[in-house]
Amino acid sequence: MKLCGFEVGLDQPLFLIAGPSVVESAQMALDTAGQLKEIADELGIPFIYKSSYDKANRPAIDAFRGFGIDQGLRILEDVRRQIGVPILTDVHTENEMVQVASIVDVVQTPAFLANQADFIRAAAQCGKPVNIKKGQFMAPEEMQQVILRAREAAREAGLPEDVFLACERGTSFGYNDLIADTRSLAVMRQTGCPVVFDVSHSAQLPGRQADDANPRRFMPVLARAAVAAGVAGIYLETHPDPERALCDGPIAWPLARVKELLTTLKALDELVKHNPWLEHSL
Repeated sequence: MKLCGFEVGLDQPLFLIAGPSVVESAQMALDTAGQLKEIADELGIPFIYKSSYDKANRPAIDAFRGFGIDQGLRILEDVRRQIGVPILTDVHTENEMVQVASIVDVVQTPAFLANQADFIRAAAQCGKPVNIKKGQFMAPEEMQQVILRAREAAREAGLPEDVFLACERGTSFGYNDLIADTRSLAVMRQTGCPVVFDVSHSAQLPGRQADDANPRRFMPVLARAAVAAGVAGIYLETHPDPERALCDGPIAWPLARVKELLTTLKALDELVKHNPWLEHSL
């Protein structure tokens, strides 16, 4: 599949979706995007900048949600223009889909809306590539129907059907925990879509204070396992100072350590995708 001017898939180099969970300020967005672009360019990794204009799925009533659609999209548009990177953001309601798609390069559907048929239909018909997150309440096999629904909606609108990514973000494991099963990556490849692994949210401890558990320490382990299993791309939330992040700080990888992590993942990706025996095993 062609995405933002580059090819993605199991026969292509790893690509990166990365950025802060939510837009916290215009200057921080520009600075973070600029630094990530420099790192990606140096390593030769295709890069899409990610940040949310609104986090509508915050359980705490006092959680920071962002600046809202108008101001948030203006900031993301400035990042796109000034830094020269493609932009991805998530959409939480059908009525915002057209406005968001007019600004960003890739639309993302939140995991908890994966089974909302009308919402997936609206995303598929927005005219932009869509990163469809698997719900944490779903088995990986269930993504087949979600992708089929999206392709049918795109076909009805006269749009390309090969513009969807399937994104794994962990599966509910009892209360307040997730498990990342690398077998799900192989299962989700059967959708025919390039598979992306969400490193950050797969390490999440939903609905509970994560400071003591420090889920961030598991992110490199999860990332290496996913790349070794064979994925098209990695989704990584990052922040200049995760301890001060206004949203999802415990699962934000420190910006200063992004290069070292990506260097390892790039080497592992090349080994997996260029070794004939390993390639056959994918």
